[in-house]
Amino acid sequence: MGFAQTPIRIDIDLTKGKKPVSPYLYGKNNVLPKNLLGSGTTADITKAKEAGVRFVRQGGGNNSTKYNWRNRLSSHPDWYNNVYDNNWDAAAKNLMDKMPGVQGMWSFQILGKSAANTKNNFNDWAYNTSKWWTGVNQNLAGGGQVNTAGGSKALVEGNPDLYLMDWPADSTVGILDKWFGAKGLGYDKTKIRYWNMDNEPEIWSGTHDDVMKTQCTAEEFMQLYFKVAKAARAKYPDIKLVGPVPANEWQWYRWGSDAILYNGKRYCWLEYFILRISEEEKVTGIKLLDVLDIHFYPGETDATNCVQLHRVYFDRNFVYPGANGVHTVTGGWDTSINKEYILGRCSDWLVKYKGASHGVTFGITETDIGSTNPNVQALWYASTMGEFMKNGVEIFTPWSWKVGMWEALHLFSRYNQENFVQATSQNEVLISAYPTVNEAADSMTVVLVNRHQTAKQTVNLNFAGYLLQDRTYSMYSISGLTTTETFVSHTNNKLAKQDVIAAQNQITVELAPLSVNSIILKAAPVSSDKALQNGRFNAKIYPNPASDQVNLEFSLPEKSKLTIALYQANGMLSKTICNTAFESGNHQIEINSGYLSSGIYWIRFISETETKTIKLIK
Repeated sequence: MGFAQTPIRIDIDLTKGKKPVSPYLYGKNNVLPKNLLGSGTTADITKAKEAGVRFVRQGGGNNSTKYNWRNRLSSHPDWYNNVYDNNWDAAAKNLMDKMPGVQGMWSFQILGKSAANTKNNFNDWAYNTSKWWTGVNQNLAGGGQVNTAGGSKALVEGNPDLYLMDWPADSTVGILDKWFGAKGLGYDKTKIRYWNMDNEPEIWSGTHDDVMKTQCTAEEFMQLYFKVAKAARAKYPDIKLVGPVPANEWQWYRWGSDAILYNGKRYCWLEYFILRISEEEKVTGIKLLDVLDIHFYPGETDATNCVQLHRVYFDRNFVYPGANGVHTVTGGWDTSINKEYILGRCSDWLVKYKGASHGVTFGITETDIGSTNPNVQALWYASTMGEFMKNGVEIFTPWSWKVGMWEALHLFSRYNQENFVQATSQNEVLISAYPTVNEAADSMTVVLVNRHQTAKQTVNLNFAGYLLQDRTYSMYSISGLTTTETFVSHTNNKLAKQDVIAAQNQITVELAPLSVNSIILKAAPVSSDKALQNGRFNAKIYPNPASDQVNLEFSLPEKSKLTIALYQANGMLSKTICNTAFESGNHQIEINSGYLSSGIYWIRFISETETKTIKLIK
């Protein structure tokens, strides 16, 4: 059957130029094991390689803030502050040996304290056989007394001096000497260029309240940041400094509960951070920020809102239902300000304080959504990657990894091309297109997402600056996922393949509800273009739109076998009209079209040297 639904038009325009897609959008947290691997590997590494992971963030979130690279220990603030072995050396070596071509990222410690020993841990095994309960955030390492009623406050807090040590800037950046220095481990520093500037500092008085009972001021943090950034840049000039890593939407704007007063003006946190970076760079001549990185943990759980969360970052017209911190962006509290576009705002501030050629990109190194629907997960993840391709984001590493995300990552990383090109949808809320082309611009992948939860949607793709071959192409789709993980490998996954037809530089295709789809296209070679332009093979259909009978007229420059076939709009073969040899010259065939339902069809003429496809409307 054809498509009765009026298609949503999408225009893909290569005349507007192209922009590189960062391969580090295809990233993941915590892939590498902490023990050194020999000749073998792990299931996590194998799956990551099969899916096409290009970037791994290995710091470990909150556990990175008090990491001691000398002792290879971490203090775990979400587990009594206990100190455990954590061998970053081994994880980095595993990256080099097991994931060649993948970029890694670790973290510097800015807080000023690091793990010293494992001798003063709270005995969680003796207490409750190491089970999770509401008291795991109590500060019990260092001799604390447990509050059996639960909650985050111990009866008596442990002494952090018993399990931590001072850790100034020169200590934290010393890992660069150990890994990359002349007398170090010999790691390739080009494979580990990106370094997080600690983790979620605005909430240290909560996550690391064993040593920070009262939150430091924003300026106190900036001074700590400057010391570490300068020391790191001095040791490794080509390093990529990634900060300030705020925890969530409120912390994008607020350092604590109030605005930041500076030189008589009230600033939100990220604007103040960018301003102070700019000021310090002007004074010192040292670049202190390469990638502006944020975290985002939205509270939405329903599909309707979750499938629109990709719009929070750049869409200046999107009214975010979860808006909260943004009400404070101007320094006060204004609930009429409900459009986030947080990375758009940061872009504006970077231009304002550092100039148009500021050279700072964006990263999102932790995020998660509350939906438990794998199709929503896949679609949200795909939409977010698509928006980040469109807007030049450099790093994307979601924190939680749920069913549907492996499938989406694999579809993007394995099938996308290197450069993003412009696409415009008639209904961007419902349908988006994310096209990419290779360097030669002769291969294109078009990702299409249908955000409708229950209905199929028909899409009509139109191309400018790109001449398609008239032929059948493959579309790979993700839809109908269940709660069981389906991605195993590049060849064993849930991708469904179907054919779509390109004709007259258009493609009309039907998309399943809550689906992610990729169409793999090829541009017409120049020789074919010239042959068609020279009229070597001509064909037409009339009447069109069709009545009960349709006439096919065609001319052949020489005797040739000719196949004429009728296809449904989704590319499926409906009927072979003829498959026979014709003499050179003009020919006419009448076919019965009365039985066809209303919709769009394609009639394809295939000779021994030429192919032509014509749209038929019924």
